[in-house]
Amino acid sequence: SSNYSLYGDLSRRVMRTLKRFNSEIEIYSIDEAFLDLSSIKNKDLLEHSYKIRKTVLKWTGIPTSIGIGTTKTLSKAANYIAKKEKSGVVDLVNSKKIDEFLSKIKINDIWGVGRQLTKFYIKNGINTAYDLKKIHNNWIKKNTNVFGSRTAMELKGFSCIALEPY
Repeated sequence: SSNYSLYGDLSRRVMRTLKRFNSEIEIYSIDEAFLDLSSIKNKDLLEHSYKIRKTVLKWTGIPTSIGIGTTKTLSKAANYIAKKEKSGVVDLVNSKKIDEFLSKIKINDIWGVGRQLTKFYIKNGINTAYDLKKIHNNWIKKNTNVFGSRTAMELKGFSCIALEPY
């Protein structure tokens, strides 16, 4: 369906609901947002995220998935996995299985990796998010651009892409 006014209205309702949990929100697209949850204790992140998900569903009727990470790229990776999980929430902040999760994400499914970079990475034996994470920084800097370097650093847990609040 291409009922854009309906999509826009539902998106606004979801974003308003998310804003109740923290005003530091970046509305990334009509159906995606980043929330700053740094004020929540790490041990409470999962429970807090379930509460967000439940509230959005209750108030808007929209099912959501939530990915929790220390960087925006790790959050997107967690969300990629969360979409396939029954719980709809994946926490990479408190997980001891980050590398296991990242090894399940193909290189072309990483946020910020386009077609050309995907071809280049695959040609060089980098097939998953985990492969990119473990590549040495010097190789990344020498062989890719600043965006490739940022993505790799973000997968390693170093925040390079700031939250841009609405």
